[in-house]
Amino acid sequence: MVTLREMLRAASRTFALGIERLPGLLGDAVMVAYLLLRVSDYIEDNDEMPAEQKAALLRLWDQVLAGEQEVSRLLALIGDPEESNPDGLVARHAADVLARLRALPPEVQSPIISNVRDTTLGMARWVLRGPQVESEDDMDDYMHEVAGRVGYLLTHLFAWYSFTVRLHKDALMPLAREFGLALQTVNIIRGLREDYERGWIYVPKSFCDRVHIAREDMFRPEHRAEALQVLDMLTDKAERHLRAALTYIKALPPWQHSIRLFCIYPLMFAVRTLAISRHNVRVLEDEVKITREEVARIVNETTRWGWFNPWLDHYYNRLKRASE
Repeated sequence: MVTLREMLRAASRTFALGIERLPGLLGDAVMVAYLLLRVSDYIEDNDEMPAEQKAALLRLWDQVLAGEQEVSRLLALIGDPEESNPDGLVARHAADVLARLRALPPEVQSPIISNVRDTTLGMARWVLRGPQVESEDDMDDYMHEVAGRVGYLLTHLFAWYSFTVRLHKDALMPLAREFGLALQTVNIIRGLREDYERGWIYVPKSFCDRVHIAREDMFRPEHRAEALQVLDMLTDKAERHLRAALTYIKALPPWQHSIRLFCIYPLMFAVRTLAISRHNVRVLEDEVKITREEVARIVNETTRWGWFNPWLDHYYNRLKRASE
């Protein structure tokens, strides 16, 4: 019998690093929320299903989360996912994740269910729409559905746990959305080639129009110069969102060090990833990732100093300049 903790580590070792820092019930709540979202991801990213089927399954998953349908019906329709696929592993054990969800206090369940449902329905809308990202607003709309709402979810949970966060929740919410958009923009940059090969290009058509190329031309060697200009637009956009994410973290109380670390780890991983992606032609050819050694170093240094806001500013800028 696989445990939820094992599923978490299989799905994402980097996010597990932060989630496992969170105390007690808060850590359980964030873990459950993350695993529920991985079920949505499994359906959305399934390359073997047509869009209509994926959208129908996402809507069914929404009904399961609402308590209107049995999870057994969803599991029967998605078949028997390969456990070698981390998201498939989580989907296969969705009933166990839901059981842990139902064991949480009602005031914790509520923001998890509402935000995971909203994200799932947003995914269904975009699955049916297809890769029609005409403008930056379109890109932001997609990223809001799959990541910005996650920022809302987490801030609700932090506010439940911390009275100080609760006092500042309204001011944090817009920054929470920016945090989600920051991580998702970096994910899009990192996955440009893989997404292109599966038929999706999340780059706004308007960005390519500025340099007079079609979006598909970004991946053709004869258009490398123009493609790198488009990449610069994407990295500049990511930087704007990342700066807002840093503001979010610095607004969290320093004594809630575990919550701050949960946020700091993915932010600094993203800052470093962006640094090695900026104006890098390899991004158009393959996925660019930071090394395990860099991950370990970032975790070690931020764990020691992440409570101190001036140090966070310094460290952010240091990682940003690492490739310049």
